[in-house]
Amino acid sequence: MQNADTIKILFFGDMVGRPGRFAVRDFLQNPQSFGYNENLNIKDCFVIANVENASHGFGLTEKNYNEISEYGVNCMTSGNHIWDKKEIFNYIDNADKLLRPINYPNPVQGCGSKIFDFNGYKIGVISVLGRVFMNLVESQWEIVKAEIERIKTITPVVVIDFHAEATAEKICFAKYCSEIGCTAFFGTHTHVQTADESIIDNKTGYITDAGFCGASEGVIGMDYKTSLNRFLTGLPERYEVATDNTVTVNAVLTEINPNNGYTVAIKRIYCSRKEIEKEQSQ
Repeated sequence: MQNADTIKILFFGDMVGRPGRFAVRDFLQNPQSFGYNENLNIKDCFVIANVENASHGFGLTEKNYNEISEYGVNCMTSGNHIWDKKEIFNYIDNADKLLRPINYPNPVQGCGSKIFDFNGYKIGVISVLGRVFMNLVESQWEIVKAEIERIKTITPVVVIDFHAEATAEKICFAKYCSEIGCTAFFGTHTHVQTADESIIDNKTGYITDAGFCGASEGVIGMDYKTSLNRFLTGLPERYEVATDNTVTVNAVLTEINPNNGYTVAIKRIYCSRKEIEKEQSQ
């Protein structure tokens, strides 16, 4: 993964609360602190992170948006929880790194895709929400087709974060996007990293779910006891972010040919670290 003639994209799965934010921060500062011993120069990577669960597990505050920007994240994608912190409406139009899913109907605030300049290249990123077992939004098929085609008039590199529940929807939509010219397709939402990273048709990097970044011993990043109580009783209960002393980082590293926008290599990253730093901000 060290070809100087390629673009490297480092994509982090759903960041859950303070443990997830700090895990991403620390990995970007020093991957070796998580036991990741491969030669990885973060400065060579365009970094994308899904942030819809970054602020105490639900939504994203402006304070946390600014902090994550300072960590070195170049683009933030999202999903169905992006609106959970109501202050999002106060700053999303000025948050130049943040995407909300493109298939929310107009005139919903924010934008669903952007083209970023990085190390002399242009990288298009689209955030998309699935519809199977999810709150209904606009159908993604024609919306994303048109957006891929638009971006490809500017750059051959088009990256998609598809935030969706159903595996079949993710696989089928990835194949559809590959036919149109998608460079890399990262599934998110389940917080469980899948072991099916591949390159579709020798051009589109793919994984069904990139996983999550956060506390390792909870339930997809949330506290076990509150999750258990909801299953046992069926009663609503406020989820709390898990706070154990081990954090997990789930990410995907892709290498892309900038001339044709094809993925030439893809690798999952799954690592953890004990004794996370205790800090007060949520």
